[in-house]
Amino acid sequence: MAVAAEPDARQTPTVRVRVWDAPLRIFHGLLLAAVATAIATGLAGGDWMTWHARAGLAIVGLLAFRLAWGLVGSPTSRFSHFLPTPARVKAYLQGRWHGIGHNPLGALSVIALLTLLGAQVGTGLFSNDDIAFSGPLAPLLSEEQVSAWTGWHRWLINGLYGLIGLHLAAIAFHAIVKRDPLVPPMVTGWKRLPPEQAAQAPDLSGGTRWRRTLAGVLALALAA
Repeated sequence: MAVAAEPDARQTPTVRVRVWDAPLRIFHGLLLAAVATAIATGLAGGDWMTWHARAGLAIVGLLAFRLAWGLVGSPTSRFSHFLPTPARVKAYLQGRWHGIGHNPLGALSVIALLTLLGAQVGTGLFSNDDIAFSGPLAPLLSEEQVSAWTGWHRWLINGLYGLIGLHLAAIAFHAIVKRDPLVPPMVTGWKRLPPEQAAQAPDLSGGTRWRRTLAGVLALALAA
């Protein structure tokens, strides 16, 4: 466990703990950029649809990596680590959850966002813009089927907007109300925690090379 004690006379002593690994943090940054690009170019339409498709394919690859990293990545990246079971959600709502990484409600948000993003880019592969642009897999379907997939693609974006809004609201709530900013740890990988909680932090350094290699292979296989 990588920790560094930083006592502060004005506050309860805390310990600086590494909670997020580099691959996960890079994934978050790239996914943010890809989603923002996909939304902006989708709204612009016209000649921007080529970039909309590129952003969508980038999201496919990123989601494939996240699925692989959620299986073989460092402890706090694995789905098994933050799976929001009823017991964990109940403990969190009662103030008894003191884990490391995504809290149970945050885990629900993460899973919902990844699932909806997968559905959004999946439908986009079979959609068109009713003018000149078609998704790469649209030629495999009939005109009626493409129309149906396009309808789902346009409808699902509303749910994605809602989840993104909730995600941003939760980040603001944690920063302003709970005084527990979530963004800096996701950028730097480090977070200050009470000593007793920091003692539970998993080691994120072991097996990094083989994990990255295996995750890359799995991501390429899934994206293909």
